[in-house]
Amino acid sequence: MSELAAPYLGPWSGFFTMMATAAATLVGLMFVVVTLVTRIERTSDSNLGISTFSTPTVIHFGSSLLISSILIAPWPRLAGTFVCITLLGVAGVAHMLGVASKARRMTVYEPDPEDWIWYTIFPFIAYGAVLVGGITMPLAPSASLWILGATVTWLTFMGIRNAWDVVTYLAMGHPAEPKDEQNTREPKG
Repeated sequence: MSELAAPYLGPWSGFFTMMATAAATLVGLMFVVVTLVTRIERTSDSNLGISTFSTPTVIHFGSSLLISSILIAPWPRLAGTFVCITLLGVAGVAHMLGVASKARRMTVYEPDPEDWIWYTIFPFIAYGAVLVGGITMPLAPSASLWILGATVTWLTFMGIRNAWDVVTYLAMGHPAEPKDEQNTREPKG
């Protein structure tokens, strides 16, 4: 794979620069949200919930940022992008398998079909597309960049949707644990 990178990556630099900027901004906003919700009572299962719902959302934004950054770097040849993107695709697929495993182990909250679709199935497909984009880069660089451009957009969109889902769930005051007779606190006053 000795093809020069500039003819393929150059036309995409504006798009990936914009997506990297958006992803970096959204990662920062997720940190603000997590900081604001730290007052929520933690349970034994809350860390599992965070690693099933919030952490993957930050990873989607981070992946969009990393993919975009890789593709706007001044690579002399496509070989470097091929290796980096392929490894990122493998890591993303492996991560999503771990997220699915954590979602199955949750006891306080049972993910509904919408949660399975948006938090595991769609991201798994997206990271599979990153892997395909990396693998196809040596064979069809132009097609690979279209796959990666669509996937970066999709990861960012999923991150926005999932961040909104988590924030609205928490803002609505859903308890970290189911309430029962012994667990319910009487209001003061």
